[in-house]
Amino acid sequence: MERKRNRVEIIHDMLRIIQEKGGRIRKTHLMYKANLSHKQMTSYLDELFKNDMIEDVKVGDKNLIGIKIKGRDFFFKYSQMREFEKTFGL
Repeated sequence: MERKRNRVEIIHDMLRIIQEKGGRIRKTHLMYKANLSHKQMTSYLDELFKNDMIEDVKVGDKNLIGIKIKGRDFFFKYSQMREFEKTFGL
């Protein structure tokens, strides 16, 4: 049985999903793809906005979430750290 994701893994997953969608995604799409409840997603988005990792983006009549440079940097550095752990079987 798989263990639950911790806070940092959820944040990494959210940033990965935004990155894979070209750096922009609708909030509901992010919620479904990250497998989060609305309450959980709102909490994580607030934290990501507060830490300047994401931004609101208006494209036409759509309100999207966009990843910022700080969010990309965190995503790539955390990905590298996870690969490093796997190298040693952790």
